[in-house]
Amino acid sequence: MTQAKKGDKVQVNYKGYLDDGTIFDSSEGKKPLDVVLGSGTVIPGFDAALVGMEVGARKTVKIPMDDAYGKHNAELVMQVPKDQIPPDLKPEIGQKLQVGGAAGELMAVEVIDLTDDFIVLDANPPLSGKDLTFDLELVAIA
Repeated sequence: MTQAKKGDKVQVNYKGYLDDGTIFDSSEGKKPLDVVLGSGTVIPGFDAALVGMEVGARKTVKIPMDDAYGKHNAELVMQVPKDQIPPDLKPEIGQKLQVGGAAGELMAVEVIDLTDDFIVLDANPPLSGKDLTFDLELVAIA
């Protein structure tokens, strides 16, 4: 049978979960995920796990944080004075926001703490600093 290789467009069913069993993403009930292997559209460990698989093959792979979203970067946590946020914004811990970066780009952030004077925002990917496990099933190679 044909094995998936770099440059192939593949379709994969997947379930991603953390060490404690929490499912953070899944294709269950959806169309399989389309991925061009080696294109950089998925995390490196996910991409590498698909290389060499044959259609119909299933496997479970543990992806260390360095091959997923990387380590949590303390430099991406910022304290913003409350007087610099729009007055109609009522931030809550866990709330997802978009803020303007230094170069004018939009950054996704999460509110992780609130004090009397500051709102603390984290621009790290939500899964940074975590090892991930995926159940994979290769559905098709185009």
